[in-house]
Amino acid sequence: MAGKAVAPGRGRKPKPNRQKVLAGSKHANHDAVEFQLMQNVDPPGWLDELAAEMWRTVCPHLCKEKVLAVTDLHNLEAFCSSYSTFRMAEQEVRENGLTVEGATGGLVKNPALTAKNEALRQIATFGSMLGLDPSARGRLMGPSGGAGGNDFSEF
Repeated sequence: MAGKAVAPGRGRKPKPNRQKVLAGSKHANHDAVEFQLMQNVDPPGWLDELAAEMWRTVCPHLCKEKVLAVTDLHNLEAFCSSYSTFRMAEQEVRENGLTVEGATGGLVKNPALTAKNEALRQIATFGSMLGLDPSARGRLMGPSGGAGGNDFSEF
């Protein structure tokens, strides 16, 4: 239906121009402003050890694939911090179970389950922005070029 307003946030997120260039897209804007890509960067001192460990795991890969720009560091910080929260909440649930004693003495859902769920949503959101899940990786990286590794390409 022409002219119908669409709610914001619907549909596929646009691919960053840098990723269009890397993928060889004809829609890439070769005159677009490009932010400085990171070579590698140490985790911020405020991250706890779990978050810093995730940073040291993910950051080199993002830098190698030329995905991480200086303007993306806050997304990586949020991703790593959310990962740490998820792990701590999971540990809390393992130690105390799905239910805990409430203020009135009855059993209630362990609040760590809510923290875990929120952290997982944030991991998915920030991970997608950084290309850390398969569908986002495909969207950000584009095709790997050619049919070299596909045994069924001749069909």
